[in-house]
Amino acid sequence: GALSGPAGTGKTETTKDLGHACGVMFYVFNCSDQMDSRGMGFILKGLAMVGAWACLDEFNRVDMAVLSVAFSQLKSILDALRLGKDKCVFDGHEVPLAREPECGAFI
Repeated sequence: GALSGPAGTGKTETTKDLGHACGVMFYVFNCSDQMDSRGMGFILKGLAMVGAWACLDEFNRVDMAVLSVAFSQLKSILDALRLGKDKCVFDGHEVPLAREPECGAFI
């Protein structure tokens, strides 16, 4: 999901509260222009494997090349989940996917 609105209006806290209300592990990652595709890949892979949710706060600060790779990685996870698969190919490796709960990413 992608919440929008001015800074300081509670987007991150609302998302955290939703995760906690659903009983899902929830993490907040503060993104920056220093984030690389390898680090983003580790985050997405971990979320998919354990079925956690994450808020990628300040996602707009991430470099466009890293965003391109991250969205490609996220698409491979989401496609596998939509097809009901237990695994997906992620950066050339087969990764097990958590089925209950499924992972989620909020930007």
